Amino acid sequence: MRQSGRRNDAFRLVHIIILPRCTRTFELPESEYESRLEKLRVLLERKGLSAAYISSTTSFKYFVGYSYLATERPAALIVSAGGDIFFFGPVMERDHLFTQTKLVKQAFTYRDYPGDKHPMRFFAEWLKQLGLSDKKIGVDSSSFYSSSWGYKGISLGELEPSIKFTMIGEELYSMRLIKSRNEQELIRESVKWGAVGHRLLEKYTQPGLYDFEVAAKASLEASLEMKRALGDRYKAKNWSMTPVHAGFRGQVGEHSAYPHSISVERPIRKGDVLGTGASADADGYHSELERNMFVGKPSEECVKYHGLMLKMQDTALAAIKPKGKCSDVDKAVDRFAKENGLNEYVLHHTGHAMGLEGHEAPFFDLGDDTRIEPGMVFSVEPGLYIPGLGGFRHSDTILIKEDGIEVLTKYARDTDSLVIL
Repeated sequence: MRQSGRRNDAFRLVHIIILPRCTRTFELPESEYESRLEKLRVLLERKGLSAAYISSTTSFKYFVGYSYLATERPAALIVSAGGDIFFFGPVMERDHLFTQTKLVKQAFTYRDYPGDKHPMRFFAEWLKQLGLSDKKIGVDSSSFYSSSWGYKGISLGELEPSIKFTMIGEELYSMRLIKSRNEQELIRESVKWGAVGHRLLEKYTQPGLYDFEVAAKASLEASLEMKRALGDRYKAKNWSMTPVHAGFRGQVGEHSAYPHSISVERPIRKGDVLGTGASADADGYHSELERNMFVGKPSEECVKYHGLMLKMQDTALAAIKPKGKCSDVDKAVDRFAKENGLNEYVLHHTGHAMGLEGHEAPFFDLGDDTRIEPGMVFSVEPGLYIPGLGGFRHSDTILIKEDGIEVLTKYARDTDSLVIL
């Protein structure tokens, strides 16, 4: 059993329950995409552009609901000022594309990369076919396609010097900062199933097991429960083993002092500080729930630093003000750390925005003066990392409201509630 203790009013312990079947479609309505495309068309008109050339695969999801696995094979969406949308990409994606979106008018495809003719040479020819030679086109990346999977490009600008390419990447990204009501609901859904996964992580954690054993069991069981509840309406939009993921990412014992640990080479054992994380794919949207767990009664040192971390997170939450600056949140945490002699143990900023990507701008960082606006969604995750002892960090997902913040991840956070006996 777990000990009980005082809990912050903004949080409550989440118990596993059999959730009722969802009665709504678990995806964004077409009207959401139409609204986004209309904003893009307004941008094109304002800048005097004939089309947008979009190569960010996150933007594929954002504007037409298409999930593309970015490998060495370049791809792009062409959105004309008149509203027509075209896909440039490998033939292996042609049929897959049209199962995901009805917004694309036509697909232009090549055999494979690198091929006997570089795909960018096809792209240049297809732009001519669409009547875009001698036109102004907005582009989100100067490389025209970027992937870490071995792609080596030819500049589309050099192949088509008659086209004037104008950077609009920042404007496209800014469209994603404020989450619509539909997006907020999907993030809430991600939070809900992430909590189910995390509760199962607590249930199955015990000394002698490897972290990946526990993670696999908890993630699979939570994903099956999610699928049973949502049925055929649920479609995963991210390339992942399971729709729900709950695990440790190697943050076990002394390795929890590494903020981005990858693995640990031993089983979980009594006395370990564990760093956890849980989320779920909700039509491509993310959330963050991270906690410490303690295997057996934690030492006085662990209780001390965990308590200081909780106060540091409370300091961050209190500093988040609609219309305030992101930097002010990190500054408040920085002051707390200095006043309590913790500077050397703070290894990263206080949080980040999220949505279709796990990390998005803006950031709760000393150097980010972006204004905090209603509709933004952030993680709040200041941490303390003590070499040889462990890392102490919770991450909670929050929504910025007109009059304050709403903590979406309502999960126990006090030390006693997170002890595994």
